[in-house]
Amino acid sequence: MPFPRASQALSRFTVLDLTRVRSGPTCVRQLGDWGANVIKIETPPHLSEGEGPGGPREGSDFQNLQRNKRGMTLDLKSPQGLAAFNRLVEKADVVVENFRPDVKDRLGIDYESLRKINKRIVLASISGFGQDGPYAKRPGFDQIAQGMGGLMSITGAAGGGPMRVGIPIADLTAGLFAALGILTALLEREASGEGQWVSTSLLQAQIFMLDFQASRFLTEGQVAKQAGNNHPTSIPTGVFKTNDGYLNIAVTGKVIWERFCNAVDHPEWIASPDYKSGKLRLQNRDALNAEIDKSTATKSGAEWVEIFNKVGVPCGPIYSVDQVFADPQVKHLGIAQESARSDGSRLGLVGQPFKLSRTPSKIAARPPDLGEHTDEILKEFGFADKEIAALHATKAV
Repeated sequence: MPFPRASQALSRFTVLDLTRVRSGPTCVRQLGDWGANVIKIETPPHLSEGEGPGGPREGSDFQNLQRNKRGMTLDLKSPQGLAAFNRLVEKADVVVENFRPDVKDRLGIDYESLRKINKRIVLASISGFGQDGPYAKRPGFDQIAQGMGGLMSITGAAGGGPMRVGIPIADLTAGLFAALGILTALLEREASGEGQWVSTSLLQAQIFMLDFQASRFLTEGQVAKQAGNNHPTSIPTGVFKTNDGYLNIAVTGKVIWERFCNAVDHPEWIASPDYKSGKLRLQNRDALNAEIDKSTATKSGAEWVEIFNKVGVPCGPIYSVDQVFADPQVKHLGIAQESARSDGSRLGLVGQPFKLSRTPSKIAARPPDLGEHTDEILKEFGFADKEIAALHATKAV
């Protein structure tokens, strides 16, 4: 039975996935979810070190990262395993790895080695700090990148000390940027006929995600500080009390400010000498926020959402994760999708956040068991039965 593809968009590409933990699997998930022939290559069971940082294989985290892939085992440290891998490279389009930078050199799977086998190959490498430089050999970890990339210094309440964000954002964005780099290299290959080496790191990704906070420093010398829920430039924007919880409100510009003042029955704020300009609202933000809290605390969050949406003031509830997936718009978008584990038990997964009209993505295949497709894949790449048996005999797979 042919392996089901998640989409036809990238179905002409074959990807060899050597990644582990989160940043690398995030990258490859993007390719697999859009139909690439992804082959997840793992260490054979007799060499496995057991459960890794990504959690147990049957756990939701691993399962969400590894869907829409086939799996095989291969010992890249053995001559037979490396030779088999090189044969796969001959017919592949992409190799993705997130080892420490020196590991691929020791294994002989660096870009220069791979391009001698297949000049069209695209190698994507994700590291903690970059492929070279003074920190290249340091082990990378998401929270370390959040700290060194400046994010923790601007996250959290003012004076509250550094705070990590609630998701592994450096891991995730490094993976997404690596996927974008791969697609860019594949597009360029159509013109040049040659592959190239794509590299990114958790640190680079995190710094890029600083975005306007970084540009404000690089251009104007402004060093951003923690501001809690207050937006640095749009005032008032933040979290405000209701009689049953809290609400996000975003008031940007003169027109929306006037709509907001009228909606909360305080039209006098429009002409107030303390609030009548954006600069004045910034200078007097704490006092303004306190007045807004008094006003919004008189109604429920749902009541305010209805009021503000009628007049065109951006707002929204602050959900817990379970409330997110209960929201009617989230249900309509269909981002929560279902699959099943190898034992048939239900598996809830997060689908792709963008859509293509002709070649949509779906969860087409559950994550593979360890080595589940080893022989099947080797046969597809031209290995004879005797060669496959020899690889098993030497424990190279």
